[in-house]
Amino acid sequence: MKDILSTGMHRRKLLKAGGTLALFAAAKSAFPGGAFAAAAGPETTKATLGFIALTDSAPLIVAKEKGLFAKYGMPDVEVVKQASWGTTRDNLVLGSAGNGIDGAHILTPMPYLISTGKVTQNNQPLPMVILARLNLDAQGISVGAAYADIKVGADSGLLKEAFAKKKAEGSPAKAAMTFPGGTHDLWIRYWLAAGGIDPDKDVETIVVPPPQMVANMKVGTMDCFCVGEPWNAQLVNQGIGYTAINTAEIWAKHPEKSFAMRADWVEKNPIATKALLMAVLEAQQWADDMANKDELAAIVGKRAWFNVPATDIAGRLKGDYDYGSGRVETASPHLMKFWRDHASYPFQSHEKWFLTENIRWGKFAPDTDINALVGKVNREDLWREAASALGVAATDVPASTSRGAETFFDGKVFDPDNPQTYLASLDIKRFA
Repeated sequence: MKDILSTGMHRRKLLKAGGTLALFAAAKSAFPGGAFAAAAGPETTKATLGFIALTDSAPLIVAKEKGLFAKYGMPDVEVVKQASWGTTRDNLVLGSAGNGIDGAHILTPMPYLISTGKVTQNNQPLPMVILARLNLDAQGISVGAAYADIKVGADSGLLKEAFAKKKAEGSPAKAAMTFPGGTHDLWIRYWLAAGGIDPDKDVETIVVPPPQMVANMKVGTMDCFCVGEPWNAQLVNQGIGYTAINTAEIWAKHPEKSFAMRADWVEKNPIATKALLMAVLEAQQWADDMANKDELAAIVGKRAWFNVPATDIAGRLKGDYDYGSGRVETASPHLMKFWRDHASYPFQSHEKWFLTENIRWGKFAPDTDINALVGKVNREDLWREAASALGVAATDVPASTSRGAETFFDGKVFDPDNPQTYLASLDIKRFA
């Protein structure tokens, strides 16, 4: 795999689970559920949170712009743009004390990769916790204009012959994603593999930061990419390519980004953590309201945030999709969800799928204790406490930490209680 922003960091292949889980146990034992003091104010009024210029960062931006962090006693929260997911990782390792960040809008698998030292310098684990999901659905897999005649959609197999030809000519097709082992990596791998294209052997995967996807497609750096909005829409609007598939067509109501913090920050600041969560949950409810979509697009499109025309953002926010291939969908059920369908709640079963897929592609060892790892990183208990304090309706609070078995567009079924059966059903895979 080539990473055009490679730091040259050495990455260990095998997970040393025991030591990592011990670190989490120490962090979590000092922060039991119900640790918030009812009458006390936050331990600090400040936190530094990172975001990438992607539409699903909207809850953090709205919480800042609408004064929600201040409303819950955190007026000094900073929401700081990150250049790439690698930068997000590096700044989380630094923490705000080292001029980095305390938490972030983040690809859901990243807190696991960081917590286990899979993607950190010298493979040093940094315990992280997931506090909330930021959204469901609405990432995109797009292809360049060179493949316009093929009009590829759900079936990536339509590209198999063209990609094989490029490989035979000594110039393999390049599939871009945003971070190894992250959601975009896993979506494009799933889509390619479902069509019989091996993402490690038949194409070359490269890493490109989200805001640089369109520019790189324009100069021919890649043949296809997977990224969040507004970059797929911008690609279409500029006539550079088209969207093959909305990722919700691969897995309906799938998890995407999360709100995660360093575990030591959460341990030190339990009341402030609850305040941050309350602000983010309220922002998610506002962002999910269809009446607010135009204003939301205008807010995140500002120079200070995305520096993108609101017209590249608003349409798909509302569920109006011009795929650029002649396919047009209005009021699509696959629009980005910030609150409806329990979008904010961090289901543990969802994170088990991400870990299972990263076992599939060799990021984690086959004997990784998935349940134990999720039990350390996922703090759905803190989400429930914040939701209760916020007065969230009972219907918006899931009864279970699992959404049960999930079915994908190719008929594969993932049972979070039996991931090995799912792994055995996959035709293209590799283990560490």
